[in-house]
Amino acid sequence: MEEKPKEPKMTITSFASINEDLVQNIIKRLPASSFASAACVSKSWNQICNQILSKPKFASAFSLNPDEKVALEEVVNKVLSEPIRPHFAIANVIGSGVDLREKLDFLATKLGSQTPIIVSCTSGIMGRDVVTGEHREVMLEEYWADGESNSCFGIILTVGFLPGLKVDVIPLIQPRKVHRLALVDDFVMNIRHYAASVSGWASPVGIILFGDEDADQKPVMEKLHHAMSRDTVIVGDERAQFLYRSGVESRNDYGISEYFPAAVALVFARDQDKPCGTGEIQFHAALSSGVSAIGPRYKAVSVRKIGSETGRTTLLTARREGEHEIQDGQRILDDINNELVNQIGRPDLYIGVTEQRKCFIGSEKSRVMTFLVFHGVMGGDQEHLFADGVGIRTGDYFQFYHSDPTTALSSCNEVSKNFRKLKLDWSSRNCLQAGVSDNVCSKELVGGFVFSCCGRGESFFERCNVDSSPFLDNFPGVPMAGVFCRGEIGRGFSVLNADEGPEERTLHCCLHVYSTAYLLVSYTPAPPEH
Repeated sequence: MEEKPKEPKMTITSFASINEDLVQNIIKRLPASSFASAACVSKSWNQICNQILSKPKFASAFSLNPDEKVALEEVVNKVLSEPIRPHFAIANVIGSGVDLREKLDFLATKLGSQTPIIVSCTSGIMGRDVVTGEHREVMLEEYWADGESNSCFGIILTVGFLPGLKVDVIPLIQPRKVHRLALVDDFVMNIRHYAASVSGWASPVGIILFGDEDADQKPVMEKLHHAMSRDTVIVGDERAQFLYRSGVESRNDYGISEYFPAAVALVFARDQDKPCGTGEIQFHAALSSGVSAIGPRYKAVSVRKIGSETGRTTLLTARREGEHEIQDGQRILDDINNELVNQIGRPDLYIGVTEQRKCFIGSEKSRVMTFLVFHGVMGGDQEHLFADGVGIRTGDYFQFYHSDPTTALSSCNEVSKNFRKLKLDWSSRNCLQAGVSDNVCSKELVGGFVFSCCGRGESFFERCNVDSSPFLDNFPGVPMAGVFCRGEIGRGFSVLNADEGPEERTLHCCLHVYSTAYLLVSYTPAPPEH
């Protein structure tokens, strides 16, 4: 019987035989969902994915598509178009009658139920357009100028991957009818406990805070400032509408009618169990002030609080510092308005009250701290000066401040100069390290946030993108996201505002007016092992 000739052996090509560099080149081009699937294929692919995402990464985009569902899909698809493992997400929307719950649920589906997410309504957004890639600042009132407010919608979405940090959402839950300081203490303690549990240190690296529009954030910030180390940076939006989702399911149960979330904190704490070879993430902060002091200092002589449907007001009389005559509200305002006679337009007026108060958490030892607290001036008559909010006491000193675009522009330029110094400092250190080692541990910026007063923007400066300019001029290719707020939260500015004098350092201000707070996130790779 004739023997059949043997068929030649065929070479089988599989993914296992593909060069590792080629695999890495393919995987790093995948969108986030496919990248996550690739990491589950094998141990070697998982290692490749970890190499690709070995350092922090931010992704941010905004859409002004009037179709809310389309806009949301556009920004999600954009931020997830490249490899990223979301450790947190922040979505800020502008528009009328926006369903925040719908946005939150959609994001949780796309980003994963364990991803901490905050969704808020805001007065404006700033960032890069998902379609054109152009950076823009968009204010709500400017966006509605065409009168078609019902069709207007905008959203900016930011996701971040921060190896070496742990991130979660921690809420302040308050009863709707009664404000209880004890629950503020619990909120602060919860933040400290979370930070201590993941880092071994009670103060986190940073906090992004969103306050409810109907809740007073003054006691919250005073207690946070007292309880946290000086290095903890806190920025945020003082008065917003928001919803959130925590990675811990029990924190998400806030639908009880008699309670509401008065604030929510996105907490960033160092990971004490971070893998060997993970670099160091650092938060940096700066502030551009947009108010100028005017007139003499006054001392409050009588103080009375009244409540109304629109909020709480303080009625007060005062005397000039060093004088004995008590002045009524109308006389005080006449003197201040006389000094403002050369100002263009009608600036907004505030009083900055120097408050010396005892601060403590629970049964811990108290300490006296001095805060500068701003109150909007609502008017005055032949008896009293009317100030927005409460907390002023007899004997407190205060000074008038007014919104000032010249001061704001100068302050923005100063922040930009400080950013430039920071960048040059990083570059010089990187050059020195390059002379020592071929594996340079170069420090770089990976992302940032901007929280600006809704009174600023193009109409305030009479030119566009001023509040973004310190970031854009110095770090043009780095992802950033910003919002325009009705109250800017900012604490921990000593890192970049090095020109402050001793008096400014002891006078603490955490809730600002007509300001812009900047948060930069930098990364230094771990030194190479020899």
